[in-house]
Amino acid sequence: MRSLIVVENTKRWPFVLDGVEVVAARSYLVEPRFAEMKRAAVYNMCRRIGYQSVGYYVSLLAAARGHRPMPSVATVQALGHLSLLRGASEDLDDDMRRAFAPLKTNDFTLSIYFGRPLAKKYDRIARTLFNQFPAPILIARFQRASDEWRMTNLRLGAASEVPESHREFVIESAQTYFSRRHTAPRKTVLRYDLAILWSAEDEEAPSDERAIKKFIKAAARHGIEADIIGPEDYGRIAEYDALFIRQTTFVNHHTYRFATRAAAEGMVVMDDPEAIVRSTNKVYQAEVFARHGIPSPRTYVMHDGNAAELVERVGLPCVLKKPDGAFSIGVVKVTTAEEAAERLGELLKESELVIAQEFAPSEFDWRVGVLDGKPLFLCRYHMARGHWQIVSRKGQTDRYGRVEAVPMEDAPPGLIHTAVRAAALFGDGLFGVDAKVVDGRIMVVEVNDNPNLDAGYEDALLKDTIYDEIAAWFRSRLDRRGEGPS
Repeated sequence: MRSLIVVENTKRWPFVLDGVEVVAARSYLVEPRFAEMKRAAVYNMCRRIGYQSVGYYVSLLAAARGHRPMPSVATVQALGHLSLLRGASEDLDDDMRRAFAPLKTNDFTLSIYFGRPLAKKYDRIARTLFNQFPAPILIARFQRASDEWRMTNLRLGAASEVPESHREFVIESAQTYFSRRHTAPRKTVLRYDLAILWSAEDEEAPSDERAIKKFIKAAARHGIEADIIGPEDYGRIAEYDALFIRQTTFVNHHTYRFATRAAAEGMVVMDDPEAIVRSTNKVYQAEVFARHGIPSPRTYVMHDGNAAELVERVGLPCVLKKPDGAFSIGVVKVTTAEEAAERLGELLKESELVIAQEFAPSEFDWRVGVLDGKPLFLCRYHMARGHWQIVSRKGQTDRYGRVEAVPMEDAPPGLIHTAVRAAALFGDGLFGVDAKVVDGRIMVVEVNDNPNLDAGYEDALLKDTIYDEIAAWFRSRLDRRGEGPS
């Protein structure tokens, strides 16, 4: 993707940045080559960017051309809303208290250059503001009253305002920012940009590094350039056409914020916010399974009002689950009435509702991968040795059971059909349906919105086909959206 810095007068632009073209605003607005340019990130550095100014039209037309403007018109408008700035200030309360404690003055101005402040101690404040209001230069003013700091103003900054002593840092920040978007010309021009939210430091990530590399190669085969991004890249998400989340999702988590922001920007998202909300809550799943006749273990929703009925309703042994637990966290098996009462009481302190489910022992769980309403892969997840779950968290090291890829034709009768029907209740993206088959009875345990896809495990039989199918899913939706060259 080309990177363009747009200013009113290129002769007054004080910085030299590698791989970035500096363009006059009038040229960008009227010259055919910019209107015809298919893939560009437009960094709007015009001094005048208010409503119907030349800078306003730079961001407006950039969006109309399918370019990626920063700031967007939405960001410019948001900076003018006092209520949004007050909300942003409240989000910063703890960070301001820590960072500004040594200050003797009651008035402080912070300059943020491509998401970075000059002093590292203000990093968290700068990153939070940049993520909420992405812009090349932001100027934030803070004031202290009654020992409490508040942000009183946040505005766009101009290159002419950058002090001489800051210029070297601005160039470094800009080059670091641009280097992450591959501004150098490519031999093969790919049609779309895909952000993969993933971190090598995430021990519970649903894909390992080898699998992520396979995704990137598959995306390229389908005309999509894929970049790996992290939680710190929230402010730049609108630079992409699509988002693929490869971190474990939760509603109260950055993954959900990324999904929501991407969906609001009109991007193609996997997993979309609605899928995350539905799939990460076991209370919702229990209700929707019952309503649509999806066979599942005998399940009850427990709360303070019916806690005494647990044994009568579910029997022993049984399994208690936090509604939003993942990777066996917040899931316990109880075998006696005393233990059941104690553990249920503990879980009800953390959540108003708790899932109680009959215990259905098996040597392995079935995992059916479903994409766009069609089966993608099939695996057996064997129980960890000496444990009733596929992962044992006893001791200092977690132990996992064996993952066995299985040909689709070897599935028990009815399993694939049931799994596809269950996944359809949650969306048309990528889902992992966990099920047990006990004495010929199929029971759907849960539907996961972000199923594991690790190299050498889920893909052991199908190899690169899995990654190509997912890349093709993104490509078809991007084409359907109508962006990109013909």
